[in-house]
Amino acid sequence: MPTPTKNTAQYYPWHHFVLLPLAGLMAGYAILRYTKVAGDDDQTARLWFTVAALAIIGLGVLLMLRQHYALQLQDRICRLEVRQRYFEVSGQRFNALEKQLSLSQILSLRLAGDAELPALAQAAATSNLSPKDIQARITDFQFDTMRV
Repeated sequence: MPTPTKNTAQYYPWHHFVLLPLAGLMAGYAILRYTKVAGDDDQTARLWFTVAALAIIGLGVLLMLRQHYALQLQDRICRLEVRQRYFEVSGQRFNALEKQLSLSQILSLRLAGDAELPALAQAAATSNLSPKDIQARITDFQFDTMRV
């Protein structure tokens, strides 16, 4: 496999090239058809209003799917942050513990201060503590006001 020479954009083909364009076309066509029959009090006007409303809602849902991608990225960054902090304060890799912890447990560990992070991570892995239990054991909270 050749080594990439630049950072290229990543596309999800079904989302970017199929669903999103089709939803945009459908919404545009339905709005156009509805504007031609708007004001009439018949079945055709009601049908095109319903189709236009559903097309706009579908387009909105597809656009909001982008938020899902951003949240997945944020979760990856939070996981990396805990890995880095754990290594800095304990001198050991976090991988062995990470395999035993869920994402919600790791996100709860982010709130722990540096002094208590290694012991709390060990306890969370060995005792399978819930995220609420992890937070209950934290004495030095490092609040995260930037998490979406």
